[in-house]
Amino acid sequence: MTDAQPNLHRRRLGLELRALRASSQGGQGMSLNEAAQRLALSGAPALSKIENGKQRVPPISLAGFFEVYGPVGDDRKEKIRSLASLASSGKRSNLLDEYKHTISDPFAEYLHFEELASKSETFTGVIPGLLQTKDYARTLVQRSRQWKTNRDIEAFVELRMARQKALTREEPSPLHLWCVLDESALARVVGGKQIMRRQLEQLLDITEEHKHIAIQVLPFSYGAHAGVDGAFHLLHFPAGPPLAVVEPMTTGLYLEEDSDIGRYETAFNHLRTEALSVEASRRFIHDKIKDCYT
Repeated sequence: MTDAQPNLHRRRLGLELRALRASSQGGQGMSLNEAAQRLALSGAPALSKIENGKQRVPPISLAGFFEVYGPVGDDRKEKIRSLASLASSGKRSNLLDEYKHTISDPFAEYLHFEELASKSETFTGVIPGLLQTKDYARTLVQRSRQWKTNRDIEAFVELRMARQKALTREEPSPLHLWCVLDESALARVVGGKQIMRRQLEQLLDITEEHKHIAIQVLPFSYGAHAGVDGAFHLLHFPAGPPLAVVEPMTTGLYLEEDSDIGRYETAFNHLRTEALSVEASRRFIHDKIKDCYT
């Protein structure tokens, strides 16, 4: 095992293993030194790195932890195995390698989490990247002024298109997407009427074809709402709590404290209630195409 920068799933796995150590020996717990010795690790610092998410734990090694810390219930074992699998996943390595000169480190981390997620709940004032057409995406990237050359722009657009495969992947299962769109995403003309028309048609097409993708529109007429502070995503995983992602201009903020997650879950539930229903939203988008983009 080698040292690594802690990431979300390694931290969560480390916390679970620390909790097992604390509850071992009939609730008396073991010291780091004693546990490391029984686990045949090099010493307390090595176990400390694992518990702090700074060192990877191969899923095959978990049997040793269960044996030393036991007894461990089957449900908890399965949860810990799932976390270990997520923590050691390298599914995005090919994509990240292909676009490594285009992707900044914070966004690379987001891509990794998005690949591991089973569901994404999103509130935004622009069409989210997972649902964008190529022309709409290209216009947004060009206008962002973060890219120096046309080659960089095209590489990032291609990456955005590649990300969308998560919605139709077969293994482990397609990413479920529930999106609440502020009406501004439909009203702001990005790239001209023809590009906007095709973009809105794609929203109708993809939600008709894929039942695990839902879009609700939050109309201007609603007024102040639970998302006035800006766009955010809630990424849900097969194991462990969700992750809230907030998008300031220059980077992404990853929030995983229970209090933060609770606020964003409450906000999204309010937005889902405040927005038009899925069917009413489809009619709203259809009417927007007819009235504004024909």
